[in-house]
Amino acid sequence: MFYTMPQLFFSRAESDGKRFLQMEKDRKGKFISYTYSEVAAKVRALAMALSDMGVGKGTLVGQISDNRAAWMVADLAIQSCGAANVPRGRDSMASELAFILSATQAEIVFAENAQMLDKILSIRTELPCLKTLIVMDDSPIIDLAQKENEYKVRILFQNNLIDEYMNAAGEKQLVKIDDLVREGKPEDLATIIFTSGTTGEPKGVMLSQSNLYSIPPVIDSIGYPVGPGQIWLSVLPVWHSFERILQYVIIYLRSTIAYSKPIGKILLNDIQRVNPHIMGSVPRIWETVKNGVYSQMKNAKPVVRRLFSFFVAVGSSRKKFYNRFHGYTKDYKKRNRVLDVLISAIPLAVLTPVYKLGDKLVFSKIKEKLGKNFVAGISGGGSMPQAVDEFFSAIGINVVDGYGLTETSPVIGLRRWKERVPGTLYPFGDIQLKIVDENGRQCAAGEKGVLYAKGAQVMQGYYKRPDLTSKVIDSDGWLNTGDLAIWTIHGEFSIVGRAKDTIVLSGGENVEPVPIEETINDSPYIASSVVVGQDRKYLCALIVIDSANVERYLKDNHVYYTNRDDLHTIPEVYNLIDNEIKERISTKNGFRTFEQVMRFTILPKAFEVNRELSAKQEIKRFVISDIYKAEIDAMYR
Repeated sequence: MFYTMPQLFFSRAESDGKRFLQMEKDRKGKFISYTYSEVAAKVRALAMALSDMGVGKGTLVGQISDNRAAWMVADLAIQSCGAANVPRGRDSMASELAFILSATQAEIVFAENAQMLDKILSIRTELPCLKTLIVMDDSPIIDLAQKENEYKVRILFQNNLIDEYMNAAGEKQLVKIDDLVREGKPEDLATIIFTSGTTGEPKGVMLSQSNLYSIPPVIDSIGYPVGPGQIWLSVLPVWHSFERILQYVIIYLRSTIAYSKPIGKILLNDIQRVNPHIMGSVPRIWETVKNGVYSQMKNAKPVVRRLFSFFVAVGSSRKKFYNRFHGYTKDYKKRNRVLDVLISAIPLAVLTPVYKLGDKLVFSKIKEKLGKNFVAGISGGGSMPQAVDEFFSAIGINVVDGYGLTETSPVIGLRRWKERVPGTLYPFGDIQLKIVDENGRQCAAGEKGVLYAKGAQVMQGYYKRPDLTSKVIDSDGWLNTGDLAIWTIHGEFSIVGRAKDTIVLSGGENVEPVPIEETINDSPYIASSVVVGQDRKYLCALIVIDSANVERYLKDNHVYYTNRDDLHTIPEVYNLIDNEIKERISTKNGFRTFEQVMRFTILPKAFEVNRELSAKQEIKRFVISDIYKAEIDAMYR
């Protein structure tokens, strides 16, 4: 049976009305819970208000906010009217908002709080269609009447609208909203998500109700330990397709969403308070968790550090033998299973009791930080670095990798729960995938090519840009993902880089920068790196150091400095980073000579979202090439 998102939500509210859907902190920091029935009443009331404002099929409503309970209410209310939202995060630059809201001619825009209201008002002259702003946070706004008069726009509060229509709603209005929800069709436009991306001007990805509903029901068939009553911790910007689809999955599963923030202390504190079962996040946050564990160990007693390192090594070795014994290996040609079992059986038998001891003495304390109910983490929005993947696997924390694009709603690949093969993904749902080489030939196992996708997840197209749509979706409906992939002989696939990220050196060598960067970033002294070298003789890198770990290194080695802002200029730091890169990017670690980094520059500060990083914290290479042109050119002089 097909549902639109509002149909799915109200169905769950009717059957599971007493279950908790949302957990959100009040102004005192206490978590307050709301049932499916309570949220449904808010959605209906807000939908009535929007309908009276003229919102209906074909209407585009701006929604500028990060993750919070009010976001879901507004999202479902907009869709209940048959309309579509145009979401964005509150850290968006004013110029981005001006482009998006003017392109979609939004007359009504939701703003998260007073700060976001002022940001939108600052671009009022660029938004001639704007008539109404609805503030999601109910904090008081000074001189509201003055703002309305000055900017010629009506300003309302979401909670006030809900209260007004809850108290005044008549049976006729309730029937009207219920009728609108029932009239929803699979082909109805649900949302337009503008990619912040890494490739220039934002593009509006149009996703229909059928696009969104293509994801949740698949969860039933893939064997993941998820179900009714579980708590999912929400930390990512909800305007992004990954976090957003998780919210619909939560509704489908009759589960609960608890809202937090991707900030270390807040996140860890909230985990202890709500004890979530599942958390979805991007690779960078899982990498931060791993680095945080190692940072804590550096301050521990020597015997604790040695025990930790020993048991992690044991856990990593045991997992490799376990995978080989059970056949969970990334294979490009047939293996001798009998030989694999014989080779791995004895080491597995020896290492398992040692691992269990390590789990009791060391790993259990790390797991406690994720709460007593933690089942699994789900990583999306980019490929999980191998070192991070191996660390969590070694200590017994399940973090499964997912893959997709905003253009694919967004999931088209997910790590299996059982038979989990490290570094691979399995096609998700009914999606069709093919990997094609530069000559248009479909690749066999072990051959690298561009990944194409076709199926219910694939978007309707880019908003008002048929020219761009035709460049990525061919006449047969195949979407060019722009990602390079490889099949295994068992039908899994691995993402090995971006076709448009490929660096071509002046000697003609093709280099994928992402694996090199992931290996460099595995250094505890390096927070981020960007490999450059297009049309050059050799590779160079821009490096952002991990200041805390570098300072600890300098202290341990009695190197004195006066200002932490000058760390990037200290010769000892340069030598440290030089050694870290050379140790990792070398022929002994499987890197070819032309893949080695010949020079690097340490940058004075970290990369920032909406500058060098996209909203989902991906490197914006085309921007970095412009910002750091002088530094890059200097490395090649």
